[in-house]
Amino acid sequence: MTDTRPKRADARRNYERLLTEARATFAERGTDASLEEIARRSGVGIGTLYRHFPNRHAMMNAVFQEALAALLERSHELAGAEQPCMALVEWLRALVTHAGEYRGLARALMSASHDEDSALTACSVPLRQAGERLLVRAQEAGSVRADVSIADLMQLTNAIALAAEQAPEDRELADRLLTLTLRGLRAE
Repeated sequence: MTDTRPKRADARRNYERLLTEARATFAERGTDASLEEIARRSGVGIGTLYRHFPNRHAMMNAVFQEALAALLERSHELAGAEQPCMALVEWLRALVTHAGEYRGLARALMSASHDEDSALTACSVPLRQAGERLLVRAQEAGSVRADVSIADLMQLTNAIALAAEQAPEDRELADRLLTLTLRGLRAE
């Protein structure tokens, strides 16, 4: 049972400090950064961190909610685009960019896609639904092959972000790989 009582003021402050430091630490060191370090930088003990975030994926889920909201909003904006295929492509580019923002995020999202109990599922399910709507429109317009699934596209975008993470000196790699992938999506 989830506790729905409002948090005390000190608990809210601790939560916000933990999120702020988690964002900064994940940006600096990647999503595999030490949770103990995040707690220390936040000025709280590790027990306090675990009271707010029972595991790493729960913390990652909380950190990425803002980006998730932006991706979902963008999918709504693109839903009525005149060119459904271009809308899908634009959204997939935004997804690759998001997955590449933090070292380790793409790998975590890929593993969470196979684990329904992961806290990151709270991120991936709405993204999958948003992408599915854009994909179906592009398929109905005859621009994308009927055998393409949103699950496959999301795995590909995460794989592209992961590949780009491994070659940070090649700033164009993600875009080149996405372009290659998109060529394979086209309907005959």
